Amino acid sequence: MWFSSTPSRDYTIQMSAIVRAGLLTTGLISAVVLIIQFQQHLDDRIDQGHTQIEQLAQLPRAEHLKPALLGYDNLGADILWLRLLQVVGQKRITAEEYEWIYHAMDVITTLDPQYDYIYYVGGVVLTNLANRVDLSNRLLEKGFKENPTIWNIPFLLGYNYYFIVGDAAKAAEYIAASARLPGGPAYLPGLATRMYAEANNPETALQLLEALWRQTQDTETREVLENRAKEIMIERDIRLLESAVRQYQTDHGSLPRALQDLLSSRHLTQLPQEPFGGRYELDSKTGNISSSTHPNRLRVFRLDKQGRV
Repeated sequence: MWFSSTPSRDYTIQMSAIVRAGLLTTGLISAVVLIIQFQQHLDDRIDQGHTQIEQLAQLPRAEHLKPALLGYDNLGADILWLRLLQVVGQKRITAEEYEWIYHAMDVITTLDPQYDYIYYVGGVVLTNLANRVDLSNRLLEKGFKENPTIWNIPFLLGYNYYFIVGDAAKAAEYIAASARLPGGPAYLPGLATRMYAEANNPETALQLLEALWRQTQDTETREVLENRAKEIMIERDIRLLESAVRQYQTDHGSLPRALQDLLSSRHLTQLPQEPFGGRYELDSKTGNISSSTHPNRLRVFRLDKQGRV
């Protein structure tokens, strides 16, 4: 019969769809209400006379925010991240303000420990723009503990330990840990092997910098990395020139009077160009080479820092 006392299958499906749509709408409305309430809660806790970046210093700790989120911790983390993005993009951030940025990132990653992108951004910004490798490492180590399968977090720790802390062995361990994780670039295993074998080699350092440069989209951070690469090129060139000077001394029994002597004696086929537009200078009394733009040797390669050539 065309008439039935029980609902048809199509009718049941339609009603189920309507119910699900209603629940979804209710959920969205609840989420919007929660966002508004959370924003108001933050505004109540923060002195509105402060500037936007100073508000981060007044941001409550994550454990104090959780009751206001009613279990929507991930949503709260997203709201805070959107606020923080408005600050991170500003120019001329002071050292104190970077500490507030770290505090905000710590709160966000406590609300949502698997928010791995925050660890990456924080690790890059706090090291290369804030010059606070201590805060960067603290955030990255927290991230690695909470996200042990994300390759770029230990990669950034390896970068920090190599270039900033000056601990090449520790850096190699983190790069090797990164190479063992899924999703990383194909060059990571080879880079880890080279770092174990010749961790203080400028060519290895340039490869590590290039790897981070490829992963970074921020223009200001890329400029910092490019300048650091040029500094490493200076170290590489100085080593090349000093090696030629030693060979010249062995062959002639005296030091060259000028770098041009290395060309005339065929110990070099050409002199390297100083990447910052300066020049390389020879001390004819000691045989030492220096750069006119960067007279001090790069710290990560100093003999008194690492104890080896």
